[in-house]
Amino acid sequence: MLSTIEKSSPLRWLGKQLFNRNDPAGFFDPLLTMINPMWAQGFVAARIESVIDETPDTRTFLLQPSSRWHGFRAGQHINIIVDSDGVRHHRTFTVSSTPAQWRTDGTITLTIKRAPGGRITNWMHDHLQAGATIGISEAFGDFDLPAGPSPLLYIAGGSGITPVLSHLATLADSPYAAPVSLLYYVRTEADVIGAEILNSLAANWPALTVSIFHTEVGDDSQHINPSHFKNIPELSERQVYLCGPKGLMDRVDELLAPFGLRDDQINKTFFSAPTSVPLDTPLGGAITFTRSSVNVESDGDAPLLEIAEAADLTPAYGCRMGICHQCSCKKTEGTVINRLTGKASGPGEETIQLCISVPQGPVSIDI
Repeated sequence: MLSTIEKSSPLRWLGKQLFNRNDPAGFFDPLLTMINPMWAQGFVAARIESVIDETPDTRTFLLQPSSRWHGFRAGQHINIIVDSDGVRHHRTFTVSSTPAQWRTDGTITLTIKRAPGGRITNWMHDHLQAGATIGISEAFGDFDLPAGPSPLLYIAGGSGITPVLSHLATLADSPYAAPVSLLYYVRTEADVIGAEILNSLAANWPALTVSIFHTEVGDDSQHINPSHFKNIPELSERQVYLCGPKGLMDRVDELLAPFGLRDDQINKTFFSAPTSVPLDTPLGGAITFTRSSVNVESDGDAPLLEIAEAADLTPAYGCRMGICHQCSCKKTEGTVINRLTGKASGPGEETIQLCISVPQGPVSIDI
């Protein structure tokens, strides 16, 4: 999936014939990585330079990707690849540092919070130390900086601050003169991620106003409510950037509605794939994975990626949120519903994303 030579069809064909794999260079990775882990060819290697404790449950990992990596834009994600107990896992995280840092010293940061019951985030916290090497993908995502100097409003909850940290530090270096406001919601003061960066930005960048709310301290006024928008001038003119848990994101949508912002003024990035499918939408059906000769039944309660994995198939995937398109494949027959948009596909052949597609009736997939 992350092979550096995947675009070369002759090499892909040779690899398939000789090694039964699409990335022949990756065949030699076990030997190469014994000599130097950064020489891996089946993915982009990144060495962990240091690990910094941000909060009791959040750590920042400073990575140095190999020279083959192409960089990123502020607000973008990468997939990380780790091997735990002999199983290879892929997870998606936002780069919390700035592109300028990567251009200057070749390093990036990932700021990662433990997830209750999370297999990989907890494993990373417990096992990854300076000197370890992991795999990373090229960057993807379109939670991009504003195109022009319009006033901005950032709203973040918990670890949703990570892409915002990259945005704010990048804008401050511009320097960005239009007003910028941040509303940041955390449980307690001890849960503020990037506190040092935020304090420095607030002290040295006159355009920025930072408001931090502690939702488990004091009364309900700390939870997002209409009063939090009273001191934000020209709100209807602002570009709004949102990242946080679903409950916060839904509440923000309600609170912003009276201000008449256009859809193109509101920019969102998610922890996991949201769903826009109405509860009464009929879903489910018979699924045929044609190349694998596998037939399964779906109740409509899971996307096609999870259904394929439950059937012991191993389709390619990345973010599992409809962002990176690495799980794209061909639907040859039938209709699927896109969980992000709620829209139905056509009944014939087309490319779909497995991680956000739910069957609606019988479906045939070219896997």
